[in-house]
Amino acid sequence: MITISTLSDMPETLKGGIIAIGNFDGVHLGHGALLSLAREKAQAEKRPFGVLTFEPHPRRLFRPDEPPGRITPINVKHWRLGLTGADFVCALTFDWNFASQSAEHFVTDILKQGLGAHHVVVGHDFRFGQLRAGTPDLITSHDIGVTLCDEFLDPEGQKIASSTIRQKLRIGDLDTAHQLLGWSWEIWGDVVRGDRRGHDLGYPTANILLKDTLHPAYGVYAARVQIEGENMWRPAAVNIGIRPMFELKEGQVEAHILNFPDRDIYGRRLKIQPVKRLRSEAKFNSLDDLKHQMAKDCAQSLALLAE
Repeated sequence: MITISTLSDMPETLKGGIIAIGNFDGVHLGHGALLSLAREKAQAEKRPFGVLTFEPHPRRLFRPDEPPGRITPINVKHWRLGLTGADFVCALTFDWNFASQSAEHFVTDILKQGLGAHHVVVGHDFRFGQLRAGTPDLITSHDIGVTLCDEFLDPEGQKIASSTIRQKLRIGDLDTAHQLLGWSWEIWGDVVRGDRRGHDLGYPTANILLKDTLHPAYGVYAARVQIEGENMWRPAAVNIGIRPMFELKEGQVEAHILNFPDRDIYGRRLKIQPVKRLRSEAKFNSLDDLKHQMAKDCAQSLALLAE
């Protein structure tokens, strides 16, 4: 799969394809249904299968004061989209110029001329262009086919939506979030230098910043960790939050990788897969009390992950 960010980089050999359009934050089961429709149509017609998405997420432009809310920042989203079998992903910059363009411009300049789209697959409520004035009928009027994907419902008959998954992660309900995603959520980041308090306490941690990634419920999690360059997943006790004992200014992820030699992995990418939230963050009366709780967290994480 190739990724492009400007239409001028679109290869001629990939034009004339079937294009799935959406933000696809989370690449959840509902998105999967839409992407599967596009892939199957592309295979049946022997055409390229592409994905058109937008960066950053429009909510970042329209609601800049909201806390970070990306289920899948761009690198994680592209990884998940790559698993769909897409030939390419086109991630166009979503800024005020893009948001203010007319619906006609979106169809003629982006879909028709830029991507050379033969057919697009979109959600049943898809709207586009300034003030969301564009409809699927406008696309078909330009000789581009349109398939509307029905809502994908969870076992309780509710629409699967990124907003619901964000809510579940923010309250620490990983089981439900994973069910709606159809995969186990991961946090990615490069290991940065911390204040080494964990090392001094006998529990060294690999620290990564959340940045645009959604902040899940703060607390301690049993988690799996994969270090860049390794294929294996290692068990870990992970703290996500601000560490009330030391009052960090912003939330971050600190992974104590269990049964792991204290070696230098600074700058390496870490993938962290929270499995279960063990407890909330807490402020302890002493460092000895903190160390005692950390020992319990590690033992509980190891036992849970062994299951």
